[in-house]
Amino acid sequence: AKKVTGGYCGSALMRDPDHALRFIEAVVGAVAEPVTLLIRLGWDDDALNAPLIARRAEDAGVRMITVHGRTRVQMYKGEADWSLIGEIKNNPRISIPIFGNGDIDSPEKAMEYRNRYGIDGIMVGRASIGNPWVFSQIKHYMATGAHLPPPGMEERVAVVKKHLGFSIRWKGERLGILEMRRHYSNYFRGVPNFKPVRAQLVESLSLDGIYSLLDDVAAAYAHEFAAA
Repeated sequence: AKKVTGGYCGSALMRDPDHALRFIEAVVGAVAEPVTLLIRLGWDDDALNAPLIARRAEDAGVRMITVHGRTRVQMYKGEADWSLIGEIKNNPRISIPIFGNGDIDSPEKAMEYRNRYGIDGIMVGRASIGNPWVFSQIKHYMATGAHLPPPGMEERVAVVKKHLGFSIRWKGERLGILEMRRHYSNYFRGVPNFKPVRAQLVESLSLDGIYSLLDDVAAAYAHEFAAA
């Protein structure tokens, strides 16, 4: 985010590894809990210094590092480059766990990248939006080679209600309801003929009305969605 990197924070710290390491050392020295680190590959393609920062971070006491396979200049455009993540993991000077992040959107891809790059774990971000089941789906596939069945409508509705409740507790009822609007499409992706129902959910500002609509969804779509 520009408001972060413009203040010489976040991934902007990768432009000055010495400055970044002073922050890391200060945090490690100030807390008893294990300190972990999330970095990108670098600021841009001319400064891919994630391997250097990873080595120095371990020396400073960081206990685990997650590497996102893009530079700051890339933002989230293009395909994540995992080759440098694999290089960091396989560096004999690095002994702490290395997690990879970027473009993992299916159990198959998670297993493929784990096996190809030898990483210790995977961080999933955008693929979990509206699909918090992705974590159990990945773990089950890695353990068994089989896919979990998709969540049923009752389960989806229950999670939407839980998410809505968190949103309201965080932002208050009105803003919590408004911010929830963008998530309905993701939670109910693949449900046939859902557009009119989504429109009603988006337009409603009544918490009781939204819960009533969600209950109707669970009842009306359970059989149809299971058949789909």
